[in-house]
Amino acid sequence: MVNSGALRVVLGDQCSRTISSLEGLDPARDVVLMAEVAGECTYVRHHPQKIVLVLSAMRHFARALAARGVRVEYVRLDDPANSGTLAGEVARAVERHRPCRIIATHPGEWRVHEDMLAWERATGVPVEIREDDRFLCPLPWFRTWAEGRRTLRMEFFYREMRRRTGILMEGEEPAGGRWNFDAENRKRLPHGLSVPPPYRAEPDAITREVMAMVATHFSNHWGSIEGFAWPVTARDAKAALDQFITERLGRFGDYQDAMAAQEATLFHSLLSPSLNVGLLLPGEVCRRAEAAWRAGKAPLNAVEGFIRQILGWREYVRGLYWYAMPRYKALNVLAAERSLPEFYWSGNSGMACIDAVVRQTHKLAYAHHIQRLMVTGNFALLAGVHPDEINEWYMVVYADAFEWVELPNTHGMAIYADGGIMASKPYAASGKYIARMSDYCAGCRYDVARATGEGACPFNFLYWDFLARHRQRFAANPRMAQMYRMLDRMEPEKVAAMRRQAETFLDRVAPRRGERVAERAA
Repeated sequence: MVNSGALRVVLGDQCSRTISSLEGLDPARDVVLMAEVAGECTYVRHHPQKIVLVLSAMRHFARALAARGVRVEYVRLDDPANSGTLAGEVARAVERHRPCRIIATHPGEWRVHEDMLAWERATGVPVEIREDDRFLCPLPWFRTWAEGRRTLRMEFFYREMRRRTGILMEGEEPAGGRWNFDAENRKRLPHGLSVPPPYRAEPDAITREVMAMVATHFSNHWGSIEGFAWPVTARDAKAALDQFITERLGRFGDYQDAMAAQEATLFHSLLSPSLNVGLLLPGEVCRRAEAAWRAGKAPLNAVEGFIRQILGWREYVRGLYWYAMPRYKALNVLAAERSLPEFYWSGNSGMACIDAVVRQTHKLAYAHHIQRLMVTGNFALLAGVHPDEINEWYMVVYADAFEWVELPNTHGMAIYADGGIMASKPYAASGKYIARMSDYCAGCRYDVARATGEGACPFNFLYWDFLARHRQRFAANPRMAQMYRMLDRMEPEKVAAMRRQAETFLDRVAPRRGERVAERAA
């Protein structure tokens, strides 16, 4: 017998009361399905804090729905009947409830969308996949914007989004007369500047129960579960937003590119996990930041820089992901073939910057965007680490990592595997950049002033080797012309020495993938 109600499927990153799959819900007839499944916890070996974040947010959200009179069927990970897959739980729910249709919101990841497309054939029940209207840029609009363009630069997309939303606009003109204040946001953190601690959401009974379960079931996953303090409810996420706006937004702009060995979070918001799970909506976050500027409580360079990360980058990478997938994931235009170094897991490279970021990430499931781009990402780019390996690492280690946001940022920005679809040049840098923007080098065993010989900073000889290795591709790039002029002015013997040292170093820490397989077989 077919029930006249709908089965409404809510995913773990859709913990939003306004999610489109719940629109028009009839509490008397409809059933909401939420399922914790092993497959979603292990398709990559997620950091335990990410698993706790998602599962605890799901449980809190299910409880909030039930308190509103919604009929929620919640499948726990430790339920003996759990099939272990989302498709399996949808099929089981269909068998129990015989719904007239299945309603879901467009998922964040390509593989889940492919899974959803198979539900109708597997269950015999019509499936309606609704747009995820929590985002500010509808996917059809992005496709229209992108079609026919030679390059897909975020800056131009961002300007269109400012016009579409009216955020930081004065009529037809950008607030302050400029679209971008990035040039003002590159200050090194001065000694003695007090940095307010980030918001901490103390785990309640539900979260503690999830933590215990995750510690039992995923003890072999990389990362520490101790000290978990991410918001798992909309209320806590809003409190985290309030604290950021009040205590850290004002200085976010100046120091958003800075790094410091003893300051993991600096003036960053740490809101991306809450946004990516659905506890906050991007529109409300941008409007709060804009209101702080209009009230004179935060400078424009800080507010514009923060809003650009959400209204610009976040919306842009999501649009690009769905526009370019699945072809995008397979791109490897620099023919990068080396293995991910072991020190991305151990934090024992001897390079103070990499070790600080890896150890911080192990502890917090967090690193800010410059640490990701210009330390771990920059090294992977210079070393020629295969895109699959570095992409998987980013997916594993961060609490905010979902493929729609991780893949373009890593593939396009960090390692230039897409050949310039996103960026006009690779974000390659020597140790000089890290020394300028951080205090890491002061405590490093390597000398950032040296490019060859014993004790030379690996970022230096890897950087010049990267430029020499890819000269044919980049020499004509106007944004890289100065660096090639510098390379050409160097003594040939010095260039040759740097390249030999790079090859020897990489063969030791990041052998080519085939060589590592042969090494293990032997």
